[in-house]
Amino acid sequence: MKYMKKMKIDIFADGADIQSIKKLDKNPLIKGFTTNPTLMRQSGIKNYLEFAKNIARVIKKKPISLEVFSDQIQEMEQQALILSKISKNFNVKIPITNSKGLSTAKLIARLSANGVVCNVTAIFTFNQIKDVMKLLPKDTKIILSIFAGRIADSGKDPEELLKKIKKYLKNYKNVKLLWASTREVFNIFQAARSGCDIITVPYGILSKFKYIGKNQTIFSLETVKMFKDDAKKAGYKI
Repeated sequence: MKYMKKMKIDIFADGADIQSIKKLDKNPLIKGFTTNPTLMRQSGIKNYLEFAKNIARVIKKKPISLEVFSDQIQEMEQQALILSKISKNFNVKIPITNSKGLSTAKLIARLSANGVVCNVTAIFTFNQIKDVMKLLPKDTKIILSIFAGRIADSGKDPEELLKKIKKYLKNYKNVKLLWASTREVFNIFQAARSGCDIITVPYGILSKFKYIGKNQTIFSLETVKMFKDDAKKAGYKI
């Protein structure tokens, strides 16, 4: 873990399992938490507000991002205000557009003016960043979540975009740039060198932190042994 402590980036655990969240809250490497409706559904969450209130009772100090899910701008605003009042630690995730492509930039500006710390999510382009930031005072507290993993899935290098965004945001002192849709441990190193302030990391990838800095020769031998043992257990013959 000494490698992680040297990196200038905050790690937020991404998931919706309450027991895992409780456990991770005790880990000094974890600086916050994020979730979304998809992760909540996968975890079997039935009651959104009950889940939100449970998290608020469990996590007392670290920031938590919860997402609105309406497709109507006015209703998004109502949901955001309700969530923001549950806990002072809550940041409210607002998608950069609704499912019809309608920009939420004006909504984000209104919520920010009312003291809601927005985590703007599902950002893929530089123009989306510009559309939001041109409406906000330079001292606005806000998180901008760039879906770097999905950008990479399309064959493009997300680091180029993130570095460009970081340079553009140099005069916005309270903006946090977040690497989202993390796919592997190496993304943390990419996010750090791109200038990101935060990276969201799923539970499955958090479990791989034990490999960071591992001797590659030993790792190779362990991998070969795994293949050998699995072939033996399966009873394979050629």
